[in-house]
Amino acid sequence: MSAPKQMLLNLRVEWTPTLENYVAGGNRELISRLRGLADPRCFDAVYVWGSEGCGKSHLLNAVSVMGRPPRTILSFTGLTAPAEIPAKPGALLLIDDVQDLSAEAQIGLFRLFNSARILGLSFLLTGPCAPLQLTVREDLRTRIGQSMIYEVQNLTDDEKKSALQRHARLRGMRLDDNVVHYLLRHGRRNLPSLMAVLDTLDRLSLEQKRQATVPLLRELLQTSFELDPK
Repeated sequence: MSAPKQMLLNLRVEWTPTLENYVAGGNRELISRLRGLADPRCFDAVYVWGSEGCGKSHLLNAVSVMGRPPRTILSFTGLTAPAEIPAKPGALLLIDDVQDLSAEAQIGLFRLFNSARILGLSFLLTGPCAPLQLTVREDLRTRIGQSMIYEVQNLTDDEKKSALQRHARLRGMRLDDNVVHYLLRHGRRNLPSLMAVLDTLDRLSLEQKRQATVPLLRELLQTSFELDPK
């Protein structure tokens, strides 16, 4: 009878998106603005956009846990927001992928924009493109276009390298620079995908009792992850 597969104890650090562990790069002004949303006296409307994997959802999830207390936070995705979006006075409303809102929810969000000052509301919305290209109602697109608009700036390779090395340290993972360089050359370019590969590499090295080397990473990328066509 073959030996049972080794069971690995889960001793890894739980990784929760926060503004502190977001690699800001060229987005420092945006991070500062998002910190201010925790203040119940803030009545900002902020719209954040960028390509897939740039970190919009990280930022929204980070804001969703930073304001309790003192501020009530209502958090939805465009697909999960109800037709009648609740409006608790003084709340901060977060909506990820605003372009996915139903027709009824778009009407509800437009009404909340109109009554925001009376209710003391703030907004943080994310989407894939600039407001002018959003596929939402014209009146809602106009309201979003009047928000403070930030395009998430992509990280440089050096910034991605620093982020991956820090992520490895949090996992207690020994990571050679050659492994990081290979991953940046051959992995997908967005940071969440790179970190997902790194997490899988760590688990694989523990299961196989092998060091996290370039040959092991190459095997992983060829069998489990789509390589960057570049």
